[in-house]
Amino acid sequence: MSQVESILKQFSTLAWGTHLLVLLLGGGLFFMLYSRFLPFRHFGHAIDVLRGKYDDPNDPGEISHFEALSSALAATVGMGNVTGVAVAITVGGPGALFWMWVSAFLGMATKFFTCTLAIMYRGKDSAGQVQGGPMYVIEEGLGKKWKPLAIFFCVAGLLGPLPMVNANQLGQVIKDVVLLPMGMQESFGLNLTLGLLVAALVAVVIFGGIKRIARVASRMVPAMVAIYVVSVVYILFANASQILPSLSLVVTDAFTATSMLGGAVGSIIVVGAQRAAFSNEAGIGTAPMAHGAAKTKEPVREGLVAMLGPAIDTLVVCTMTALAILVTDVWKVTGMEGITLTVDAFNIAFPGDQFGGYLLLLCVAFFSLSSLFTLSYYGTKSFSYLAGAHRARWFNYFYVTTIVIASVSTLQAVIYLVDGMYALMAIPTMISALLLAPKVRAAAKDYFSRLHQETPKKVV
Repeated sequence: MSQVESILKQFSTLAWGTHLLVLLLGGGLFFMLYSRFLPFRHFGHAIDVLRGKYDDPNDPGEISHFEALSSALAATVGMGNVTGVAVAITVGGPGALFWMWVSAFLGMATKFFTCTLAIMYRGKDSAGQVQGGPMYVIEEGLGKKWKPLAIFFCVAGLLGPLPMVNANQLGQVIKDVVLLPMGMQESFGLNLTLGLLVAALVAVVIFGGIKRIARVASRMVPAMVAIYVVSVVYILFANASQILPSLSLVVTDAFTATSMLGGAVGSIIVVGAQRAAFSNEAGIGTAPMAHGAAKTKEPVREGLVAMLGPAIDTLVVCTMTALAILVTDVWKVTGMEGITLTVDAFNIAFPGDQFGGYLLLLCVAFFSLSSLFTLSYYGTKSFSYLAGAHRARWFNYFYVTTIVIASVSTLQAVIYLVDGMYALMAIPTMISALLLAPKVRAAAKDYFSRLHQETPKKVV
């Protein structure tokens, strides 16, 4: 391990201490109980909102509910679902998936609160454009005296949403599936070339702003999820006898941790919470920035749409990736990490030489590129809050450069950096959401009271 990687590991470990687990998991539990399980009671109504039944083109905002969720999912349904799950199982064993599930259920309530607040306390940037996100929630909802906390969020927000994991692993899967089997050798020059090509493609989209990003994401996300789910369903059917034993292993290993880490259950909880945070970003503060741009006058509606994110992202897509790895037993093979583990699972399950790998490459291309497009928006909003909206585009140059840097870096180094910064972003996001939780509860009570009177059949 290099000195830089060692420093980043120490930073990530320190940031993800007990205090953060209490804040994220304890905060999520509080939101779930305080809302009286609202995310589950109004799941059907959330689907109606997502389908556009309540859309009004004259409402303030830039994008529709569907585009907002697609943009948020484009960032979350990415390499966290393929690489992140593989890393979780490699480091924490099968039991890490169980704690990802726990984090996701609690994350649904967290997303409802944080994204409702993103609409409730929208502010204006230096150009007079309406914006949403934790920094505006803090400043508008808690007051000017809390602005240092908003600045803290944005400083961490410059590095947390960087595309380094996605860029690194996109290049890795291209090499594993296409280039290395052709006889090409792993080299700095090859990695650099792939990084430059990906950076050029991303630059074409991200310099068009949130409207172009949302338009591209709303087309890519449904297709990429469908292709991936169908592929993994095939793997599960082909290994149907191993599904129940694998699920049983996930649950038992979550509390015994006998398969990995020498029984360190606490370490597995940390791994599960980390990978869930990277996967669905509940409580981190990135999703509220996307949902804060939605066209709506009803904050609660956007909160309901946002809560669907962890359900789709972690409970469905991450679970399917984990099962594909577990039922094929590739997780037991030493020396593999990240996307390589998932590639091996696909190659074992599908007939034909490398067919499974090419299919995964198609899915990963969708996953990674959609994430690369959307993550830039988060960093741009953080930078514009700190330096002014007229300088927002400056961040995109830095963003594109980090794609090239990531292509020649190690996977663990970039994961440590992103994990640590995500942890720092979560602190102001969760603190502000907890302090303003009564405002969300009052808004929800008012909203559903009015909705029940006007359209009682639509309330679930």
